[in-house]
Amino acid sequence: MKYFTTAPIIGIMLSICATSLHAQQMENVQPFSLEDMWKVAEANNRTLKLADLNLQQSALEVLEAKDRLLPELSLGGDVKLNAKFLIYDHGLFSSPQDVPVKGYGYSAGYNLNFNLFNGGKDRRNVTIKKEEVIRNEYEAELQKHHVKYNVAVVYFELYRWLHFHDFLDAEIGTEKKQLSLIASLHKNGIVLKSDVLRTSVKLSQLELSLSEVKKKIAIAKQQLNILMGRKNEAELDISIQDHVASAPVTSSDYNYYMDIAFKNSPEYKMVKSDIKLSGLGISQVKSSLLPKVSLYANYNYTYPQISFYPYSNNLWGFGQTGIKIQFSLDNLYKRKHSIASSKAINDQAKEKAEIRRDEISLQVKEASLQEQQAFESVETALKNMAKTKEAVRVIRSSYLNQESLLTDLLEAENALLEAKFNLTTAQTNVQLTHIRLLMIAGIL
Repeated sequence: MKYFTTAPIIGIMLSICATSLHAQQMENVQPFSLEDMWKVAEANNRTLKLADLNLQQSALEVLEAKDRLLPELSLGGDVKLNAKFLIYDHGLFSSPQDVPVKGYGYSAGYNLNFNLFNGGKDRRNVTIKKEEVIRNEYEAELQKHHVKYNVAVVYFELYRWLHFHDFLDAEIGTEKKQLSLIASLHKNGIVLKSDVLRTSVKLSQLELSLSEVKKKIAIAKQQLNILMGRKNEAELDISIQDHVASAPVTSSDYNYYMDIAFKNSPEYKMVKSDIKLSGLGISQVKSSLLPKVSLYANYNYTYPQISFYPYSNNLWGFGQTGIKIQFSLDNLYKRKHSIASSKAINDQAKEKAEIRRDEISLQVKEASLQEQQAFESVETALKNMAKTKEAVRVIRSSYLNQESLLTDLLEAENALLEAKFNLTTAQTNVQLTHIRLLMIAGIL
């Protein structure tokens, strides 16, 4: 009997220990600030890692282009079987003279080729690769800005859902007390049964909304973990103190951010880099119209000597050193269309730069106005909050005094809850619109 009576006690103790451990784990989870998330994302985000790999590859391509400036040097040799060496002194159909040579042969030597001039093609190729590295750096910077902005979007979304969770949880607690009060009033015959039913329905709707908000919170946390390069189910918590409402963000000056954007925007720098690359492309095509000059040298040891008369069955060495000049005549008419195509690409790059400049100008204007609208929304939400709070207080008092209907009270409570939602949304929008403006300007 003692064994069976101690089993529930052990189960309770294990349950208490598990709860304690879980609580300790939750306490050990440090809340992330937005800046903390940005730092983690910059170090671990997969998109940024891919951009870094692209940068490494482009840097290696510069080294490859420089390697092409070095002279070409090769060593070679062969071993061969020689056929009979026949010389037809009096024509093909006459009896040939059989020159005695060895039935086998071999050779070994080196070959050197050094480009002296090819229109600057190889050196210009190094410049092109360096410019591509710069462009990839701008692209990586743009990716970083986008990742930080996406983190901010989900961060403030999570911030809103956590606040909504607290609002709904508090409202459910209040509504339960109110339901208990109305049920008591109904027992005393003061209010109708329909009031109890309406309050119960509202409580069910609030609980359903709370369940939906919990799911939104879980999704937002997983999104943040993915953006930060963490495990999907890693523990994550953020502070939901009202630092968003008190963050020092002021209304933005359009012209100020316009000047910054044209100096720092990675997208604008990328299109300007495209202009440079297309200009270098024109020069590359034109360089094919120029002659190529190269220095060459070779030396070989060959056995037997059957290249020059008199022939000999001895090892011999022979080499040459000189300058070779080549000029491709066909390029004079083949490259006309290639040059025209390169110029068209350059013109397109210039037009794209102007289009991008207009787009950035519009985006800065739009973001600036959105931030101004967000400030106005906060002011409106604060006024609505004050009004709905007072309305709920007055209507609740009048309802308890049998001077107003429950419908009016429920509508006022819903309006207050909505006002809380709107205020939180407006406060986060102020921060988010400012961050978007910084991203467009290239200074996030």
